[in-house]
Amino acid sequence: MAKSFLSLPILSLFIALFFNSGGTLSLAHEQAHEQKAWYLVKPSTSDEALYNIINNACDHVDCGAVKKGGSCFYPYTLLNHASVVMNIYYQNQGRKYGKCNFTDHALISLTDPSYGDCKYEYVH
Repeated sequence: MAKSFLSLPILSLFIALFFNSGGTLSLAHEQAHEQKAWYLVKPSTSDEALYNIINNACDHVDCGAVKKGGSCFYPYTLLNHASVVMNIYYQNQGRKYGKCNFTDHALISLTDPSYGDCKYEYVH
């Protein structure tokens, strides 16, 4: 996997989520019942933690979206891949903050972070 850096697409994603569409990006805490939410990795997360997030999440969920040919493979960065798989794990755990093992490295977005063909999973 490519060396992690705060790439322009990822930085743009976080800026867009924070400032546009009335969206909210905050440290991971409980969200209101029935409120749509997605888990994202904090941009300051170390490469070692990003690898751990990817490996731990992919032990429990299908990470095909970030594999070569997957809809979220690009941008090919640790930060992007970790955000996608962390969210898949979070959604599959019923969007329960306490069931997520990545809370020290997580932000909750109330704005859908999907881009291009990469659709961030949301489980009702």
